[in-house]
Parts: sequence; structure tokens; C-alpha cells
Amino acid sequence: MSEILENLFGSKAKTRIIRFFLLNPGEVFSVDDITKRNLLKSSEVRREINNLVKIKFLTERNKKGKKNYFANISFPFYPELKSLISKANVFPQCKSLKKIGSVGNVKMVLISGVFLNYPKSKADMILAADDVSKSKLKKLMGSLEAEIGKEIRYVLVSSEELKYRLDMLDRFLLDFLEGPHDEVINKLPKLKRFVERIKK
Repeated sequence: MSEILENLFGSKAKTRIIRFFLLNPGEVFSVDDITKRNLLKSSEVRREINNLVKIKFLTERNKKGKKNYFANISFPFYPELKSLISKANVFPQCKSLKKIGSVGNVKMVLISGVFLNYPKSKADMILAADDVSKSKLKKLMGSLEAEIGKEIRYVLVSSEELKYRLDMLDRFLLDFLEGPHDEVINKLPKLKRFVERIKK
């Protein structure tokens, strides 16, 4: 779906910028913010921003001599664009997720929320891992957020802490597991049986 959108909108940069503003309605961003959070070149961002301002998808605001931008929710095709973009925000389209096993000794990765278009979830990802490289994790999350267009709410726990939370029937964990979620990595055979038990 992401490749289809890139062809439809003309470029990866335009797709990421449109998605970014649609998923962050009401928020105001500078060119530097947009460039950094979407992992794009500033020249690409300036070009696409100018085009989107011309068609009135974005509104420009000057604050202390600095230009900032926000989505124009009165844009004629705003609802249709939001619907179209949200359909691309699914697990199979997130290429960076394939690298998540490289951040440490990863035992489990579960996703929900923004990955599955389920806004009621209190987290987008639960990651159980030991010996995690903070720099690799930060870089990976930055890549994922650039792909998706929204900040990822994730919870990182050690395998020991996860076991403790499951044994204690932690409410946050139970709510996550009872709702729609997907497994990216699961090296914990007991987890599947646990999920089946709580859903009965």
C-alpha cells in the first residue's frame, strides 16, 4: 500500500509529509521538525511544503519570523485523504519492523494501536528484550515513526519483568493482550497459551 501511495502522490517525500500532517491534526510544525521526524532532505521538504500550501492542504503561519505549518482540516478532500492514508498504516507495510530483532536479545514484540488502526490501545508496541542497545532502538524507532508519520508509544521490559507482570495479571498488559494485536516476534511459547486463556 505504501508503494501505491508513493506512485499516487508522486514521491516518498510527499507521501510521508501528507501522512504526517493527517496523523497529527491540530499540531504545528517547522520545516526542521518535518525534515527530522520524517527522515527527509530539507530541500525535498521545502519543495513539497510549498506545493501543499499552494493547493491549501497546508496552512502557513509566521511566528517570530519563522514559518510553521499545519493541516487545513477544511481542505475539500481532507476526510478522503485521511481514510486513504490510514489504510496504509498496517503492520505489513512497516519495513523497519523487520530489523527489530537486532536491537538486543529480543524475546517478544507485540504491536497494536497505530500499526493496526486501533486508537483505543494504550500502547502501539510492547517489546520484551534483554541487553538492549539504546542507540539501535532509538534509530529503529525513528525509522518506524518516519514510515508511519506518528510518534510510537512503546513499552520496553526485560524478559524477567514480563514474566512477573504476566504472573501478577498486570492490568495494562491484560488490556493490551485482550485487544487487537499482532505478534512480530514471539519466543515465549507460554504467551500464546496465556492469551488464549484470558480470551475465554
